[in-house]
Amino acid sequence: MFRIMAFAAALVLAGCARYATVSEKQPQFHPVQAVAGSLMHVQQDIVRAMREQQKRPLAAIGEFLSAAESASRQLARNPGDTAARDAYNFAVSRIMGTIKEAKLDPWTQPLRVPSTSGEFVLTHKPDPRPQWNPALYDFTPADQFDVGGTYVTEHSHKEGVGAPLVAVGRGINENAKSEFTVPRTYYGVTAILRFEGRRCVLSFEDPLAKENIRLGAHTFPLAADFTVPIAVMLASTDTTKMGLPRLLHPARYAETARTFRLEPYDPNKTVVLVIHGLMSSPSTWTPMINSLRGDADIRRHCQFWFYSYPSGYAYPYSAAILRRELDAIGKRFPQRKPMVVIGHSMGGCISRLLITDAGEKLWMKLFNTPPGQTPLSAETRKMLTESLIFQHRREVGRVVFISAPLRGADMAANWAGRLGSWLVKSPATFMDMSKDLLKVTTFQSGDLKLSHIPNSVDTLAPNNRFVKAINTLPLTSGIPYHVICGDRGKGGNKDSTKPMMSDGLVPYWSSHLDDAQSEKIVPSHHNAQQNPEAIAEVKRILKLHARQ
Repeated sequence: MFRIMAFAAALVLAGCARYATVSEKQPQFHPVQAVAGSLMHVQQDIVRAMREQQKRPLAAIGEFLSAAESASRQLARNPGDTAARDAYNFAVSRIMGTIKEAKLDPWTQPLRVPSTSGEFVLTHKPDPRPQWNPALYDFTPADQFDVGGTYVTEHSHKEGVGAPLVAVGRGINENAKSEFTVPRTYYGVTAILRFEGRRCVLSFEDPLAKENIRLGAHTFPLAADFTVPIAVMLASTDTTKMGLPRLLHPARYAETARTFRLEPYDPNKTVVLVIHGLMSSPSTWTPMINSLRGDADIRRHCQFWFYSYPSGYAYPYSAAILRRELDAIGKRFPQRKPMVVIGHSMGGCISRLLITDAGEKLWMKLFNTPPGQTPLSAETRKMLTESLIFQHRREVGRVVFISAPLRGADMAANWAGRLGSWLVKSPATFMDMSKDLLKVTTFQSGDLKLSHIPNSVDTLAPNNRFVKAINTLPLTSGIPYHVICGDRGKGGNKDSTKPMMSDGLVPYWSSHLDDAQSEKIVPSHHNAQQNPEAIAEVKRILKLHARQ
């Protein structure tokens, strides 16, 4: 009873983890000592503006504009003046922050701003893409946030010119599913302010698409913050329902099974599709995505997509859903480059099915009769056909398996796994299918015997009939794959003799693949996708893929 209570407590605590914490602050300006000339005037303008922000926001914006104009002139004279660059960035950030706080609108019509040096006209550069209309977003400077949490332990940013912002959509994306995006936009952009006489023109640049910008006669690195937008999104959205509830009640969350992106689709970049594991969600990839986006080569060549699904489903069924998603994505966004798939834990098992040619082989191994001769109802036949009869996905060009129980994990077959399986509530339609399926199923000695259609926990047991059958089929030749395993540091054997090397949940013998292009064992428990050495290995593999 104590073990059962401890197991239940662990499930509850897993759902309560604070993935990201966010608090707002008032950024402080620290004038550089021993400066003279125009830079001294810049600093004085900023200090005056800071005093006016609360009571006279338009006047404050006027002083910030004067500061940004003088700082941009200094950068034109001396592009390497970091003090002028920092003052410019601070002034532009405060302009954006004041616009939000004062509820001003320079997007629908130009805003006339008084200043001690004369009136400015603040406007923005129109973007032909309708989704980039600034009136659709609330902008908050990234330096106004303190972020933290279990998944936000490192701050990935880039020095340069511009004010990094968090853009949050004011409305819900009604076409989110068909466009494979999120219901509400949370995105990192960088504001650049250019001066045409007394006309001040804001533009919003995408740091995932552009590395440098032109300001005056010079080219500068574009400043960026890759961490804060993700942290704000995690803290602002309810991710607790994405883990434990979707494991225990998958049917309730059937609509959450979907593929999505966090950035504009770019046909010239490789799609990197990441797939989470059991009792997990896309948020588990935050440390890796945060780190990878901080690498200029990765930004230049890769775009990250996510497959999210209720992890209570048997993973062959989740793979069938993903195949439908990939069909739809191919019609909406034709790809020019082979996709890279990265799967963690059960997500690795799903990934394995994307590079397997099963045909009717699995069906024959499980039922001993061809599909057309197996007595099943139409509904059961449809579900089993989608889950068991498939070919490899031609859009997949490389796969990375991380802590993947490809041959199962003993924990899924022991008392804890059987308890976990009992807690997972199968969809009502599956209950009816179970009776149909049991009529044509014969169990062999040593098989995991079930009275229901397998759920996710069942399909992770080494003695599950599907697990045994799928491991008799080879992976499709010509598609390179890589393995990353976790080793919790207790040593052990690499084969199945005890004691076994393991990440605490998945033993090495289950995740190892003889023909992998590379294998990396990292010092980690099961969440190896968050291990720095594993992240570095993924970075290496993605750069290798870009070169090839």
